[in-house]
Amino acid sequence: MAQKLNEAVNDILGIETKPESNDMEQMEIQALSDMSPPAKVDDKPHVDQDYDTSRDNYYSLIEKGQQAIDGILDIAKEGQHPRAYEVAGQLIGQVAQVTDKLQDLQKKLKDLKELPKTANTNIKNALFVGSTHELQKMLRKETPEASAEKAKENEVIEGKAENE
Repeated sequence: MAQKLNEAVNDILGIETKPESNDMEQMEIQALSDMSPPAKVDDKPHVDQDYDTSRDNYYSLIEKGQQAIDGILDIAKEGQHPRAYEVAGQLIGQVAQVTDKLQDLQKKLKDLKELPKTANTNIKNALFVGSTHELQKMLRKETPEASAEKAKENEVIEGKAENE
């Protein structure tokens, strides 16, 4: 990755270099050894898996961006070319954007996990469809079981009143 970046910067700046084959092979081996295997599918919900994968990718991008910045700054110091400094500034801005995205990712995950807890419980302009008797039951929070118990109580009370 760093070799490709160096080649791209060298092409932009018009610098000709001949990379040694050993250096390229070592860099390829290093790049392959740095690669981590993809995230395994666990029993975690997809949101957590996506978060972990995204987080790992952002950290990798930030690390590679830092390496690219170090490389382009070395080139800029050696060549004193304004374009090299411009490229360095762009890389710094891109790494800063990735860092912001990492923070946004954490905020989004927090919001996703807190969503059910903070649901709005205020209801405005509710519409009830039913009879007035059903509405009265609902307002008294009467359930069918409670209605049956009250009916039994009324029968018992009325039965006692008739016996007296």
